[in-house]
Amino acid sequence: MRISTTVGLQLHGPQTLDDVVDEVRHAAALGLHGAWWSQTFGWDALTAIAVTGRAVGDLPVLGTAVVPTYPRHVLALAGQALTTQAAVGGRLVLGVGPSHAPVVEGALGLAYDRPARHTREYLSALVPLLAGSPVDVRGELVRATGATPVPGAAPPPVLLAALGPVMLRIAGELADGTIVTWVTERSLDAHVVPRVTAAAEAAGRPRPQVVVSLPVALTDDPDAARAWVADRFGAANDLPSYRAVLDREGVAGVEDVVVAGPEGAVRRAVDRLADAGATELVAVPVGPPDQVERTLALLGDIARTGRGTPVRPAPARPPA
Repeated sequence: MRISTTVGLQLHGPQTLDDVVDEVRHAAALGLHGAWWSQTFGWDALTAIAVTGRAVGDLPVLGTAVVPTYPRHVLALAGQALTTQAAVGGRLVLGVGPSHAPVVEGALGLAYDRPARHTREYLSALVPLLAGSPVDVRGELVRATGATPVPGAAPPPVLLAALGPVMLRIAGELADGTIVTWVTERSLDAHVVPRVTAAAEAAGRPRPQVVVSLPVALTDDPDAARAWVADRFGAANDLPSYRAVLDREGVAGVEDVVVAGPEGAVRRAVDRLADAGATELVAVPVGPPDQVERTLALLGDIARTGRGTPVRPAPARPPA
């Protein structure tokens, strides 16, 4: 399982673009596999990736987690993503998703109409556009006619933010996999991996990527780390898609799925995610800055060695 991290979250105060470049450069120096950006109302993730990727050339993956689809016409997003892909030399992974009704309707004033249907129609245009093919999609919710030629840009992998059964099926059928959040090995093993894998197999597609985003804290006080997450991310508990996955996990809130504890506990948790079928962990290091730095250093060590818990060599045979 690959180990990456989020950047540009501004959890400890405002960050300039130069600050984010330094953050990505540090992740690369630690040996992490990738840097991922969220897309809310601050940084434009794809623009930040284009700038940062030109400055930091030795990080294999630069990803979005995730770009909301409703505010962006599919032709516009395809052109922007391919431009970013050309700028960073083919390292972009494009995570997309419909976001949530309170964001799309409340903040943006758009109709959050039939998100699964919208997503299926959107991907049916986005994937061929990224591959350089013209489209003529005349769906119930998405209409797109045209092409987005960007010479020198290879099609980036597309991951769909998917938590429910219908969205996981769409991810397997039309995308290169899924990116999930607030999900532990329990839901991965019993829900996410079997559904998205079965859908990909039925569609004749390669085995899908399963990227997991979770808060991580190397700490001797796991309760403090959970309280930190509850304070800053607790609003996620009330979003219907997140509430459904938390109920499936059997927990009260997002603080209960945090990977937190001393080194051995964090390493074992990483192993459990890998064993449950995650192909990449996008860690969100949480807590005070010194704790974040220790957490990143541990994650870098795990990334370089390939597994959380080192495999012990077999004991030597006694001499005959």
